[in-house]
Amino acid sequence: MDMRALPLALTAVLLSGPVLAEPFPTCAPETVGLSSERLQHLSATLQNEVDRHRIPGAVIAVARKGQLAYYKALGFRDPEAKILMPPDAIFSIASMTKPMVSVAIMILHDEGKLFLSDPVGKYLPALADMQVATIKTDSAGGKTMETVPAKRQPNIQDLLRHTSGFTYGSSGTTEAHKSWPVSSSFSSLTYTGPEFIELLSRAPLLDQPGTVWDYGVSVDVLGLVIEAITGKSLGEFMQERLWQPLGMVDTSFNIPSAKRPRYALAFPNDPFTENPQSALHLASEPMKFECGGGCAVSTTMDYLRFAQMLLNQGTLRGRRILSRKTVELMTSDQLGSGVRGRTTSATLAEGYGFGLGLSVRSQAGRALLAGSTGDFSWGGAFGTYFWVDPQEDLVVVFMAAAPGYIGQVLRVLVKNLVVASIID
Repeated sequence: MDMRALPLALTAVLLSGPVLAEPFPTCAPETVGLSSERLQHLSATLQNEVDRHRIPGAVIAVARKGQLAYYKALGFRDPEAKILMPPDAIFSIASMTKPMVSVAIMILHDEGKLFLSDPVGKYLPALADMQVATIKTDSAGGKTMETVPAKRQPNIQDLLRHTSGFTYGSSGTTEAHKSWPVSSSFSSLTYTGPEFIELLSRAPLLDQPGTVWDYGVSVDVLGLVIEAITGKSLGEFMQERLWQPLGMVDTSFNIPSAKRPRYALAFPNDPFTENPQSALHLASEPMKFECGGGCAVSTTMDYLRFAQMLLNQGTLRGRRILSRKTVELMTSDQLGSGVRGRTTSATLAEGYGFGLGLSVRSQAGRALLAGSTGDFSWGGAFGTYFWVDPQEDLVVVFMAAAPGYIGQVLRVLVKNLVVASIID
């Protein structure tokens, strides 16, 4: 019998096993105000994406009121070999690493080991005297780059809310952008931690700290701040203080050989552009440092634990990770009217602000997708996404090995369909 053809609630029970009985007891969707019929439509829609060869497969989990109402694996873990997707498939989660590292830095904040106002250079001295780029245009239209002193140095809050002036080299074409690494994953494969910081120390900030939201390597730097404070590798600290306490048994920066058969593979070529594509953890060379901006792997159920901890205001299964007030701080809009979004980045969606490591919905209107004021979320470039809706007591994690455009589309599609299943 194909377990994935069973009713949704029974599927969740059968796929979960004893390890999932706590902290997520399974339930029929209607017992927590969700429609089985509408969730079946979600399943059919995702299966259609698989059948049209737009995604290899996916795993999605929906928990409401602390109970697992929907848990579905579709399609293929290995599309070339036609190996079915298991519910415990391991995915490269790219920038969904960032919220976890942001929680890790706030663990140190809760312990009084840093302040949000601390300049980055306090912990990474090479970044103590950052300069800001200015682009000048001459009478013939030629552009030259000069630098001016920063009015203040980037601080920990700036790194958490992406107002540090740090960027990704891939997000623009200016001379200033050319000085920055193209991505977190590229950085981890190319530089050691000290080499990465040395490169950044010579790169000009794109903007004065605290003035512009611009997506970039800020959280990679946060990871190295954690290492500087604790004297441990980022992975060691995350394992001790976050992953192990939450029971996130498959989340790490590397995939042990015994777990490789569970790793979800993307199509060899993008189904829309036909360009070759691959995720970080298929690289032939090992990472040179554990990048906090995009280098972790996880499973849908592991990440659901992390997200539920945030919904629970810092606690899960009796283990407190963060204080309630710290979670409130992280999930409040930190940008304010004085911070503008850089136009070269579409990452910050209309209707959303940004907290400390998380996108936060600032109002009911304006946004082009369903949700509630105060819901918070983030996604990864390889096809993963999660969100937490405190108003609806809802946590959703979606994972696919679908880099690029379709991964972005699926986030909106999945969120709209899950929210449409709410019937209470």
